[in-house]
Amino acid sequence: MKATEKDIDILARTLWAEARGEGFGGMIAAGWTVRNRVEMDLHNDGKPDWWGEGYTAVCLKPWQYSCWNKDDANYPFLSGAKPIPSAQYVRAREAAIAVIEGREPDPTAGATHYYNPKVVKKTPPWVKGAKPTVTIGNHRFFKEVP
Repeated sequence: MKATEKDIDILARTLWAEARGEGFGGMIAAGWTVRNRVEMDLHNDGKPDWWGEGYTAVCLKPWQYSCWNKDDANYPFLSGAKPIPSAQYVRAREAAIAVIEGREPDPTAGATHYYNPKVVKKTPPWVKGAKPTVTIGNHRFFKEVP
């Protein structure tokens, strides 16, 4: 799928908000969960999946990447109400492009979901039945989420 400039920007903002504290590698890992969703056809039916089609739709799907929730502390930065520090945005954009273009391999082994136990105090219900793939920094990654 060809990514647009908007896709790159939205993915970069998502990676900044979700994983800036995990460094470049952590942003790459979070980015791959988006790409894995973009590339996956959940029911092998060629129809749009519930989490959206394309980078922008997947990132902005309500309640998927919590940084886009209006009550999240990152939202004012993502919406443009507050500026993201330019050097940090540039680094997140580099990670977004590396993921979209496949310059960095998937360190998550196909994960579509993750959470940070230091931020999310109660294990999310979707973890039950999901297959853990790897822990990178403070994030635990999963695939085959029911």
